Amino acid sequence: MMSRKTRISIIAAVVVVLLGQKVLQRKSDDTPADGKRKPAVATAIAPAKPRMYGAIAFTPCTLRSFMSRDSLEAQCATFEVPEDHARPGGRKIALNLAWLPATNEADATPDPLFMLAGGPGQAAVETFPAMDPLLREVRKRRHIVLVDQRGTGKSNKLACKPGDEAPDAAVEPSAEAMRTQAAACVADLSKRADLRFYTTTDAVADLEAVRKAIGADRVNLMGVSYGTRVAQQYAMHHPDAIRSIVLDSPVPNTIKLGNIFARNLEDALALQFAQCTKVAACKDALGDPRAELETLLTSLRAQPATVRYRDAVTGEQREGLLRAESVAGLVRMYAYMPAAAALLPKLIHEANNGRREDLMALAQMIAGSMQDSMAIGMQMSVVCSEDGDSMVSRAEDAGTVLGNLMPRGMAAMCAAWPKGKVPADFNRPLATKVPALVLAGEFDPVTPPRYGEEIAKSLPNGRLFVLRGQGHSVLGAGCMPKLFAQFVEKADAKALDGRCLDKLGYTPPFTSFNGWEP
Repeated sequence: MMSRKTRISIIAAVVVVLLGQKVLQRKSDDTPADGKRKPAVATAIAPAKPRMYGAIAFTPCTLRSFMSRDSLEAQCATFEVPEDHARPGGRKIALNLAWLPATNEADATPDPLFMLAGGPGQAAVETFPAMDPLLREVRKRRHIVLVDQRGTGKSNKLACKPGDEAPDAAVEPSAEAMRTQAAACVADLSKRADLRFYTTTDAVADLEAVRKAIGADRVNLMGVSYGTRVAQQYAMHHPDAIRSIVLDSPVPNTIKLGNIFARNLEDALALQFAQCTKVAACKDALGDPRAELETLLTSLRAQPATVRYRDAVTGEQREGLLRAESVAGLVRMYAYMPAAAALLPKLIHEANNGRREDLMALAQMIAGSMQDSMAIGMQMSVVCSEDGDSMVSRAEDAGTVLGNLMPRGMAAMCAAWPKGKVPADFNRPLATKVPALVLAGEFDPVTPPRYGEEIAKSLPNGRLFVLRGQGHSVLGAGCMPKLFAQFVEKADAKALDGRCLDKLGYTPPFTSFNGWEP
């Protein structure tokens, strides 16, 4: 039986992974047999004379991440900032920093690139090794600076511990149960953090402090997903410190995250599932994927299914309860990556025909992957402070895959969470002449292309690229790394020749587990 604790965790996983970069990364070769992945680490190589970057002393280290087999030689440091910037004499946070010097240091430019991770809750130092291949051209002449946002990674990470509830498979976790679990996390984390001061605004102040400390007059910002919110807020409040800005899968300042997810996912699934319904071989074999999904969800809402399955990480045989929210979470996360979503019609069809073990194994793996990749406490501080009043259920979302699960669950948890202050201009559109490159995926289930269109309207030196057939976080698609490097070098989005992106195509839907029809 699935414990109440586990079921709350699954619902929380669906709820709290809001805008994160792709978290379905390949498992590295050194994943332990028990499936518990070690967190990304920056390993000190040996005592060495510090290298100064401005006023910050860095020492050699190696960046490793479960998201990538590769390791990176870097320079690491900690940098203290006030937890409350209005009280500089109060408690401090040691921010975890990594610096990757330009590979051609003699020709390095004075304006580094800061990479801002998604989530909220992902850490820049942890996620960068998987991103490094996309930035190697940029790194030839530019330093890369990584700052684990306060509350993530090694910057006083705010991670919630699971509770100890007894098994109770018959009752779906109530709003009160989720509120109680959030309150327990607040009580634990408040021993070492004032949760009101882990917001986007606080992170922007940290970035500005780091910029000044390294002595950079201007910086280039690259934000991915939630990182685009940080980038836009920084650009609003420190316009003279920005040379260029890249927004990959952005959310506009004007949008609150309360109840956008159900409709955005539904629209993306319509586009992705159409890849099956317009192909005779797929439609004949698997039917209408959206209708099949509705049949499965209706069945599981009425009666969750006990399923024996092989654990996708350990290979062990297990038994668990497949619930509708587990399937909704899997569908949502696979929709981030059309290459993975191409498998959904087959998985759903198999489940409707009594073969649910593959779907169950993947759903369980997804829930664990999402929890491992996010600092949930930090995410709650951001979302409850900045988006909490938009956590409202809507009648029009009742018939969607997610329904009102996310706003209802988040509202319950935010009721117990301390809130920070939000500036009066927080939801004002970013309007700046700073050169900007805005990227969106045609099939993005969380930050659809219309968000990029809205942002680009107030950026006279900005340009939007919508990448055909792509999902969420698109910097690595096709020739985009080359265009990205050209933009950072010249800071001129209008001059980019984007015709190479026309070669991007659609991932055909799988009609069997061997692949798609030839």
